[in-house]
Amino acid sequence: MNKKVLLGKRIRELRKRKGLSQEKLSELVNVDPTTISNIENGKNYPSLINLENILNVLNCSFLDVFDFEHKNNISDLILEINQKMKDNPNKIEDFYKIIVALTK
Repeated sequence: MNKKVLLGKRIRELRKRKGLSQEKLSELVNVDPTTISNIENGKNYPSLINLENILNVLNCSFLDVFDFEHKNNISDLILEINQKMKDNPNKIEDFYKIIVALTK
């Protein structure tokens, strides 16, 4: 997956985590809603000033928004989850409850 698409997906993920619609984010960043849509859909990179404003609204750092390498490979994700469970055997029940809650 190309970096533009990954960046857009990461911004969408962070926006949704904040509970904001694209329209509300665009209003807070002072850009047209299609600008946010095009960024999130991987059609355009945000300008540096727009990216900085998006990060300010989402209360994120540049590191947060560019932390999308974990999205590259499902098998790597599964291996990492398994490793976390092995490293935290006392939390396996918690992991299970979270997975069940997320898949309802």
